[in-house]
Amino acid sequence: MPGEDALRWDQRYNEEERFRTFVQPRPFLIEHAHLLPDHGLALDAAMGLGGNAGLLLESGLKVVGVDISEVAVRQAHQRLPELLAVRGDLTCFHLPPAVFDVILNFYYLQRDLWPEYRRWLRPGGLLFFETMTTQMLESQPDIDPVYLLEMGELVQAFSGWEILVYREGWQTSRRGHPRAVASMIARLPD
Repeated sequence: MPGEDALRWDQRYNEEERFRTFVQPRPFLIEHAHLLPDHGLALDAAMGLGGNAGLLLESGLKVVGVDISEVAVRQAHQRLPELLAVRGDLTCFHLPPAVFDVILNFYYLQRDLWPEYRRWLRPGGLLFFETMTTQMLESQPDIDPVYLLEMGELVQAFSGWEILVYREGWQTSRRGHPRAVASMIARLPD
């Protein structure tokens, strides 16, 4: 399965013009960039073409960006040479504890990573998380529900954290389509 995912994403990043917008940071990250520290180390999980990583670098952070797509990693690193771009499968990715000050997780859902995020973040570190919810099935019933959050699932999963920002509902995507998402910024307690 990971090999198939890598091939599928490589092909999409090579051929689909719509992914060119992924060199821009996500609006939720831009809106809350003032919460980012001005130094430290960040992880951009499933970074794609590095749009979010670029904003983190501009903020003064050192950034490790991980993606399964070799094409995405190569393009992100070409655009952002200071990015530590890593081709890796997050389903079997291992890092030392308490190493990151910020972790980003945008439009990637791997629930078994959630305990790892707690382990990888330093106390007081921030998790920025945004992905689609099961409400998407109302407009796109062909989406595999395993890749969708249940309503309230995200805030419940991180209930022991300090939730700085949380919202759920319909938003307009970058391409102008309605998208049901949950968005959260949480701080790991000291």
